[in-house]
Amino acid sequence: MKVLLTGGSSFSGLWFARSLAAAGHSVVAPLTRGVSEYSGLRRERIAELARVATLVENCRFGASRFIGLIAAESFDLLCQHAARVTGYRNPNFDVAAAVAENTNNLSPVLKTLADRGCVGVVVTGSVFEQNEGTGDEPLRAFSPYGESKGLTWQRFREQCESIGLTVGKFVVANPFGPYEEPRFCNYLVRSWQKGERAAVRTPLYVRDNIHVDLLAAAYARFAAGIPARKGVCRINPSGYVESQGEFALRFAAAMKPRLGVACAVDLLEQTDFAEPMVRRNTDPVDGAALGWRESNAWDAIADFYRTWPADN
Repeated sequence: MKVLLTGGSSFSGLWFARSLAAAGHSVVAPLTRGVSEYSGLRRERIAELARVATLVENCRFGASRFIGLIAAESFDLLCQHAARVTGYRNPNFDVAAAVAENTNNLSPVLKTLADRGCVGVVVTGSVFEQNEGTGDEPLRAFSPYGESKGLTWQRFREQCESIGLTVGKFVVANPFGPYEEPRFCNYLVRSWQKGERAAVRTPLYVRDNIHVDLLAAAYARFAAGIPARKGVCRINPSGYVESQGEFALRFAAAMKPRLGVACAVDLLEQTDFAEPMVRRNTDPVDGAALGWRESNAWDAIADFYRTWPADN
């Protein structure tokens, strides 16, 4: 298939592009800016993205250049992975503005794609949206950002159904692996590389962490099945479902022999309970069926942090 993948410069987006290309699909990846305007880790991801996809610079979703691209070429599938994420932790995150950006000119975009032979759309969702995954009831959005993702999905679903495009929702939990932003796993490795003990402040939260390459393999398989489906379909890929304390110990046990450092972890007494105690996805991924090996995934993480300093 010829796939139009937005959001390819993101952490999971790069891995989705890699898996789609490895499965034999032709991937076109529009970027919101010119390549020279990116820096740091995102610039590195774009360099990797260019190995597996055709880049289209300054081509924001729904803008005139984007509509010109889809009018001039024929895509079999739109993989809508891009979304406004800037300030996603901010309690004042602008939900309305994010939804407007995520769905800019959505109706003409989808109609143009359909007229040019597109058979379906895959929208990336988040387990932290309202009414996603399973866990503490009610399944509220974790944040205004999560709410914006849920509302974006509703708009895509309604518009796709109205013109007969198959629409699939691929719900992401907590991916981790090479080229990840400086979040939890990055903090763990950075601490260990400095000879420090890593402190886990919320060890009791039960979350769903999944190797990004396994998630991406599941994504490519899901996307490949969209042309044979009708209406609305979905998958909620699940990895390690356990407390964050247990996951930190799992990560440490995998990294200690590979990095050759102590990888010490302190599980602190949790005092912050602002988030639901449990939120996870519901569809365990069979890695063996996808040709995935867990040991190789851990090796790749260690290799990445040996060559890319964790505090970058």
